[in-house]
Amino acid sequence: MEYKGINDEYLYLGEITADNCRLLKENNPVGQSLLWMTGDDNQFNIDGKDYSFQKNEIVCLTQFHRISVVKISSLRLVRFNRPFFCVIDQDSEVGCKGILFFGASQLPVFQIPSEEMEKFDVLWRMFSLEMQSKDSLQSEMLLMMLKRLLILCTRLYKAQKMNSIVSENGQVDLIREFNFLVEQHFKTKHTVAEYAELLYKSPKTISNTFSRLHSKTPLQIIQERKILEARRMLRYTDFPVKEIAYELGYEDLQTFSRFFKGQEGKSPSEFREEKTT
Repeated sequence: MEYKGINDEYLYLGEITADNCRLLKENNPVGQSLLWMTGDDNQFNIDGKDYSFQKNEIVCLTQFHRISVVKISSLRLVRFNRPFFCVIDQDSEVGCKGILFFGASQLPVFQIPSEEMEKFDVLWRMFSLEMQSKDSLQSEMLLMMLKRLLILCTRLYKAQKMNSIVSENGQVDLIREFNFLVEQHFKTKHTVAEYAELLYKSPKTISNTFSRLHSKTPLQIIQERKILEARRMLRYTDFPVKEIAYELGYEDLQTFSRFFKGQEGKSPSEFREEKTT
């Protein structure tokens, strides 16, 4: 089911199986997507890595993720564009920026627990019914349903992936703002100190917050976002390695090659050759 507004607003809601997975086989030109697995053993390749998702797992993707289908059991898909709802400009309404979407290199995946299933199932049924409505209030009702879904997902992700005990102190917000800034500036800013300056915090404060709430260090987040972009460019473009290095903020090819090999265990050229054979 699709909704299209007069100002290019777009929303898709539907059940996806192996018979109708065309939307997932194509690159997403629209915006953000939520994939709610309703069957086991859904297999995808996302940004060059293989994933297998099980029933009632949800994965969040943006238009920048490169996804290909390996195997589909069944899932529910929600996809929307920026004119319909902007997760950046309207972040105060749902708080998902830097967590569900635009969270640097991490792929947000979480599980719907049994005690929360009724909320999600009821919301899906109401969402589906509103997609079939054709009155003047449809747009507002659909937007309300989407916000509710994003809020439920954000709460679950925080509860499962972060320490909820200290989240009220704003430390989760610090992490998600750091993640979002990395997404914006990873090509030009390569140190924790540079992001600390943007956040008006000390590098030590940021590092300590990550050590309490996150399994990775802030420097790892920066490096993983750079290596993700390098892999994408080596795999999906014909740009010379030297040009990719420059695009990612490296003044010389040797420094970039050392960084890439340290992360991937092979040179950029070897990585590209391996993926084309």
